[in-house]
Order: sequence, then C-alpha cells, then structure tokens
Amino acid sequence: MPLWGPSDALGHRPQRVLVTGTSGSGKTQLAARIATVLEVPHVEIDALFHGPAWSPRPSFEQDVHRFSNEPAWVTEWQYSSVRAHLAERADLMIWLDLPRHLVMRQVANRTLTRRLRREPLWNGNIEPPLRTFFTDSEHIVRWAWRTHRKTAERVAHLLDQNPSFIVVRLRSHDEADAWLSGPLRHSRRQGL
Repeated sequence: MPLWGPSDALGHRPQRVLVTGTSGSGKTQLAARIATVLEVPHVEIDALFHGPAWSPRPSFEQDVHRFSNEPAWVTEWQYSSVRAHLAERADLMIWLDLPRHLVMRQVANRTLTRRLRREPLWNGNIEPPLRTFFTDSEHIVRWAWRTHRKTAERVAHLLDQNPSFIVVRLRSHDEADAWLSGPLRHSRRQGL
C-alpha cells in the first residue's frame, strides 16, 4: 500500500482533507490544526451526526454532501454512510495511525474527563455514566479497542480502489507536529 510519510513534500496545496484514525486517536484535534494551517473550515463530523440523546440527525448525509461540495474543508473520515462520498471529494487523507496502547490511554482519559466534568458535547449530549463501560458493547472505549485495526483495512481498500490517492501516514504526535510544520505549512506558503 503506497503511503506518504511525515517528511514527504506535498505536490499541491490541499483543499479538501480527510483525517482518519481509530476513535480516540486525536482525529478531531488534528483536523482542527490542519484547518488552521490551511486557513480553511474544519467541519467536525460528529457534530453533524449526533442529535439530542445521541440519536443520529436525519439531515446528516445531506449536511455532509452540502459542505463537501464547498471548495475547501477539513473533516474526519468516519461514518460508513458518507465515507465513500467524502473520499471521492477529498484531495488528501491523513492517517493518524497511533499504537493501540496510546489510543486506549487517550480515549479512556478523554472519556473519564468528559464524564467527570459533564462536558457538553454535540447537541447537548454528555458522556454516559462510567458504568456503561461494562454494560454497553458500543461504549467508546470498548469500540476503540475493537475497531483499532479497521482503519488500516479501510485505507488499504481505498488505495486498492484509487492507487493515486495521497494518504499521509503519521504514527505519532511528534510525526503529526513535524508534518504540520513541514510539508503542510510549506504547501501553503508556496501556494502549491
């Protein structure tokens, strides 16, 4: 599978960027940072998907199609109903491929912090009680553990379908920082 690394120069200034990785890897934070460097909108896809009481928003797919028709954006590559569409519209994908132990620590810490602070998320939702880790098979921490390897499968499938699609694989936060301050910033300065 042909992947780019954190020091590979981009041949163009990206305008429509997808960030992929397992739940808890830091996709949303990285997407926001990319959007800042490129000076383009970041559309947090979870905010489009989750309605009140964690219910899927009926307009989710329409909202995704609407923003993805814009000339420039950054978003996370998730939700099977829109994944193919987003990949067709994007000109770059960043794969935040962190080790499982690091992702698990991050997602557990994030979940615990959000719950203890009762931090409002999308459309007034808050993390469910901590006991749901044991009772809900779809709990975000359990989900992250179970689906960690699936991102690699999705990326491989995407590249099988479109071998020329550019996927930059970042295996650590240090690599992400280096890529942001190096190839991505350079592509913006040069106006490629």
